[in-house]
Amino acid sequence: MRAQQKPADFAEFLRLMEESGFTVKHGRGGVISFLAPGQDKPTRLRASTLGDGFDPEDIRAVIAGERPIPELADEAPAPVRRVNLIIDIQQRMAEGKGPAYERWAKVYNLKQMAAALQYLREHGLTDYESMAASTEAAVEHFHALAGKLQEMEAALEKTSGLMAATVDYAKTRPVFDGYKAARYSKKYLAEHEAELASYRAAKAALNKLLNGEKLPKIADMKKTRQELAEKKKAFYAKYRKAQADMRQAVAVKANIDHLLGHTDGRENKAPER
Repeated sequence: MRAQQKPADFAEFLRLMEESGFTVKHGRGGVISFLAPGQDKPTRLRASTLGDGFDPEDIRAVIAGERPIPELADEAPAPVRRVNLIIDIQQRMAEGKGPAYERWAKVYNLKQMAAALQYLREHGLTDYESMAASTEAAVEHFHALAGKLQEMEAALEKTSGLMAATVDYAKTRPVFDGYKAARYSKKYLAEHEAELASYRAAKAALNKLLNGEKLPKIADMKKTRQELAEKKKAFYAKYRKAQADMRQAVAVKANIDHLLGHTDGRENKAPER
């Protein structure tokens, strides 16, 4: 995009990037990446990749005139590593020297590296960028499934709570009707205080869970709960596999990063629910 071009909004900024020859990719969760001509893999629009000031929100702030245009580094970024990653690792292992190797040797061992190399071969990951992208994809896939699982659990919890409140309400409603018929007598209240408290709690729970919606029939709720439970059980195997795949990918990358000296004191971690 030429310096004199000033987009009116973020959408126009993306359009100008496309006019400049970049391919704009829209991923899950609103993730935006750019693919330059001749580039193999897209680059994410975020500060951790491009530097401070290059998150989408930063760019929107610049367009709105709320902050200055971020300064670009004077030096061009280092060229993308195209050396075969497996060969590079094997050479580092064969040399067995240098501060990066010494730091790695304190944490990892040859058995772990053998497993990492086998992982790279099985997944066809022959360069560092491919490995990093594969790891990030595994993390994103797991968290996407974790989000779906949370939605299922929330729906199941809501249905179960609705059923319990419905049953409690049905059991205690006659007691409340008697209290009402007794013109809210203090004597009646003292004799049925526990049942009336259960009635009020059940009514409050129903109002909160329904949030203005019509109360389903108890048979329909039982069917929904059974379907949700079966769906969750089937989905859980997929979730666990994604979790295992993510953990393996993150562990392999951490092992290789330490050996190649790419960590800069930071650990590779993937937050889990």
